[in-house]
Amino acid sequence: MPRVMISPPLLYKKPGPYSERLEAAGFEVVYPDSPGFTQQTSEADLVAAFQGISATLASGELYSPSLLEACPDLRVVSRVGVGYDQVNVPACTERKIAVSITPNANHECVAEHAFALMLDIARTVTQTDREMRSGQWKPHIMQNVRERTLGIIGLGRIGRSMAIRARAFRMNVIAAEQFPNAEFNAEHNIEIVSLDELLKRSDVISVHAPLTEETRGLINKETIAKMKPGVFFVNTARGGLVVEADLIPALESGHIAAAGLDVFEEEPTPADNPLLKLDNVVALPHIGGVDEKSLRDMADEAAANIVAMSKGTWPPTAIVNEADIRETWKWS
Repeated sequence: MPRVMISPPLLYKKPGPYSERLEAAGFEVVYPDSPGFTQQTSEADLVAAFQGISATLASGELYSPSLLEACPDLRVVSRVGVGYDQVNVPACTERKIAVSITPNANHECVAEHAFALMLDIARTVTQTDREMRSGQWKPHIMQNVRERTLGIIGLGRIGRSMAIRARAFRMNVIAAEQFPNAEFNAEHNIEIVSLDELLKRSDVISVHAPLTEETRGLINKETIAKMKPGVFFVNTARGGLVVEADLIPALESGHIAAAGLDVFEEEPTPADNPLLKLDNVVALPHIGGVDEKSLRDMADEAAANIVAMSKGTWPPTAIVNEADIRETWKWS
């Protein structure tokens, strides 16, 4: 019986539709030794855990070339989410391992989270709460988001969901996107602009781009200098998109008025990260893609991808390296 490892901590030994789907398809569902598996496990321990595993519902563990080479039974790495920067896709392709994502499950969840962070920093919700709890009664002049310009970097599923919410709040929306959806943009009155123009015009910037070699460090000293003074900044995408050493002085000087950060260059971010000491930063531990509904939907979609692949069916838009392995990939 082929075995599937369920590694996300929030799914640890919590059977649900995803495990029922796998078991009905003839898979044995197994879990790591502990819920902290993805963050605390060495590569040697990962190798040991993945022996005899045909597929994984993958979390944040690192799928390195050496790990993949040491796990010859692995056929599918099915990410519970849309980001796959912890998976060495070229190494998977070389070993004919399919890498899948869940593109249909959590885009609205992330957009809600990004919007919540935007409202929080504009309305000084967390900052004022901290002050109240320390005994201060210190009213702030809050900032409106209505009629302000939101610049969205990356107008994929999540960016489009963010745009819809922003338009409902009567925000002007501009976006930098390499492959724009003309029909969507016309329907929702979204203006596509260059990155430089977005940085110059936006009152709020929300990042929704994937982390690639081209986008790594996209928000840096040079791009920050092009931003409008007093801009609000939100990142719920990937920490590697931002050079934190350049973001910190911009927040300290007020050039960036406040930031809502769900992701960091290093995760978990160290307790002494200077960003955590700034009053104008709201920091959260990379939770933007997970609410009760999205977790259930992502896990089920990830499981469905594995079942489909085991039956020789390719889930549409879900297999990252489909073009490179489809003709030669086999389950066994």
